[in-house]
Amino acid sequence: MSSDYSGGIPDFYGGAGGINTGRSTMIPMNHAQRSPLSGILPEGAYQNLHRRQTFIGKRSLADFQQQQQQVQQGLGFYLRNVKPRSYQQASPISPLVDFSSEFPSVSPISVMNTRHALPIIQTLRSQPVIPPANTNASEVLSSGNLNCSAVASYLNQVQNSLYQESEEKMMNRLQELEKELLEDSYGDEEDTGSIVTNNNEWSETIKNLITPSSNHLSPASSTSSCSSSIESPTITSPKQSIVAAATAITDGKTNVAVDILTRLSQVADIRGSSEQRLTAYMVSALKSRVNFTEYPPPVLELQSKEHAISAQNLYELSPCFKLGFMAANLAILEAVVDQPSDKIHVIDFDIGQGGQYLHLLHALASKKTDEPTSLKITAITDFMGRADDRVNLIGDDLRTLADKIGVCLVFNVTSCKITDLSRERLGVEHDETLAVNFAYRLYRLPDESVTTENLRDELLRRVKGLSPKVVTLVEQELNGNTAAFVARVNETYGYYGALLDSLDATVSKDEMGRAKIEEGLSRKVVNSVACEGRDRVERCEVFGKWRARMSMAGFGPRPMSQYIADSLLKRLNSDPRGNPGFTVNEQSGGICFGWMGKTLIVASAWS
Repeated sequence: MSSDYSGGIPDFYGGAGGINTGRSTMIPMNHAQRSPLSGILPEGAYQNLHRRQTFIGKRSLADFQQQQQQVQQGLGFYLRNVKPRSYQQASPISPLVDFSSEFPSVSPISVMNTRHALPIIQTLRSQPVIPPANTNASEVLSSGNLNCSAVASYLNQVQNSLYQESEEKMMNRLQELEKELLEDSYGDEEDTGSIVTNNNEWSETIKNLITPSSNHLSPASSTSSCSSSIESPTITSPKQSIVAAATAITDGKTNVAVDILTRLSQVADIRGSSEQRLTAYMVSALKSRVNFTEYPPPVLELQSKEHAISAQNLYELSPCFKLGFMAANLAILEAVVDQPSDKIHVIDFDIGQGGQYLHLLHALASKKTDEPTSLKITAITDFMGRADDRVNLIGDDLRTLADKIGVCLVFNVTSCKITDLSRERLGVEHDETLAVNFAYRLYRLPDESVTTENLRDELLRRVKGLSPKVVTLVEQELNGNTAAFVARVNETYGYYGALLDSLDATVSKDEMGRAKIEEGLSRKVVNSVACEGRDRVERCEVFGKWRARMSMAGFGPRPMSQYIADSLLKRLNSDPRGNPGFTVNEQSGGICFGWMGKTLIVASAWS
């Protein structure tokens, strides 16, 4: 939690879519059902178009002329099945039909409705086909402005020529015409061929033309919709790509996630800018999330001595973390100012390197009192019954400082289980003002989302039973406990991105301890993103959730005065290097410390 500030006390001080037709599916016809084209094409014409014909033998001239009449009546079908070219008109059908002249009061989008689409075909059927002079296929198909008259003229020429040609050659010519009108975009795929061969294909074609796609795809992109549905999104920004990869992992699309992470690895750099370093941490975290075996996340490392050292360096060098300790000390001093006794007893559940109490001792020494203030610190090492010799050494250093500045200090070390917490067990005397300090401690305790024991809330209830005068709480403002995976990834990126930016602005990369800090931050990021259950060691929560937990445990808020916020801001600005990006403000009874508008730390007091 705390840190031993090697630089001394001065360093501590200064340091849009179309109209829906109302039908979501098209039901295939059986013998008892009518064709959806029965109101558009003559029955004989539809039957002729519905099946792919195979010509065997010879037929009479009358039969041949009847078939040609049906083909001419089926002109509307061909026009409706033509794939539009990629012109600048807004409507997919506008290259073929000039809606401004036929339907001056109807917008191109509204024409997509069935009640507007059907009259279009009927109108085209009723118009006489008069071929312009010297019209040929190359002129019609190569022109940049196809219209109904040109297409109909060309079809009429083909029809007249077919009377003089064989039946087999006629079908070949018709197929060639259709392929060119469709721009041959569908190739030879049978299921998306130019001629609709069954009711399902025709139904799907009608539905796609009448009801615009919900994805609002352009005509060009719609031809490759099958392939684009499995492609990975392009990298627009590292944060958006990170969130996209997390979403793909949640959806079970690991191949998409791996592809995004592979591309992100090319822009990530642990020695680059703050964004590049954070991207490297997030990529590592998401890779671990996808493959625990190949990329095991740090779990035991967060319990190691090396990680504890990196945390202490962070508390020492980051102004936000450092000011959080100072706010807790000022809250303790405010709580005891009106007490008859000058004896203060502080219970600390994670004393760290003891750096927080360097400031508290100096603050007590500056008080003008007739008798020196007595301070007792009881450091609880853990809840497993193990003592820690390191904490005893910290106590020796604090006693030496207290003797030098004239403060009476009693330092005790004890190991105690949560269920054994009591004033007697902790040695609290009746004339002492009791304060309990939770600075960067509770976020490492599992709650109800991890175990039915819920050590987090249980500890708060036990502390309430001690009847303390004040309880100080200092935590990171990060929703990393019970938030959904994608939301947690987004929160982690935003929080640690701001923290890295603040470090770049205040701490030189060559400064001793900077490398250790970032190694610790990388472990924090990976553990927060990649791990679940007990493997997620650090489970930070936002201030609103801490207020709810404190309230459920029986605590009431003890608002910190604006004086505390102003004094801390003044202390922050006293740094010769200046800290223009940092913010200090009171909010909902707590003191918030942030960088560029992003809150990183919140300190609060309770009783």
